[in-house]
Amino acid sequence: MTQFHETKNFIVESHEQPFLPRSDGGHIRIRIKDKDITDRTKLEPGVAIELMRLTMVIGEAFEIAMNNRGVPVIKINYQDMGNWAYKTGQKPFLHVHVFGRATNAIKQPWPESMYLPDRDTGFYEGFEPLNDDDLEEIKKQITVIESKEKYQLEKWNLSI
Repeated sequence: MTQFHETKNFIVESHEQPFLPRSDGGHIRIRIKDKDITDRTKLEPGVAIELMRLTMVIGEAFEIAMNNRGVPVIKINYQDMGNWAYKTGQKPFLHVHVFGRATNAIKQPWPESMYLPDRDTGFYEGFEPLNDDDLEEIKKQITVIESKEKYQLEKWNLSI
């Protein structure tokens, strides 16, 4: 994972073994810093608000950035997961996968639902992650989007 953005309670990172290749739209993960929090029902209200705002900012930035980078993302999908931790006896922790869905996707065709078979199947082999230029463009767009009135921390009663 390559971390490229952070808030008080969350880390945003590119997924180096993505469930969706860059050419199909790309894959980002937002994870909680406190890995004792297993799912959103365990969040305090302020942290839940922070997560909602962050997913919106990241989703908007991701879509704009990938289009700017030549990947025609038309929609962003968000998924809370963590089931696979149970396969290895690990404790799951809250994380949200953010998927850019491109109109010209091949491996994970749009508008079909995401297909997420076990990693052992080999399905994800050759799925390229976001590259450094993609991440720089996403960071640039995060800065632009966070400056919008809609995302001002005061509107969300946050002081991140």
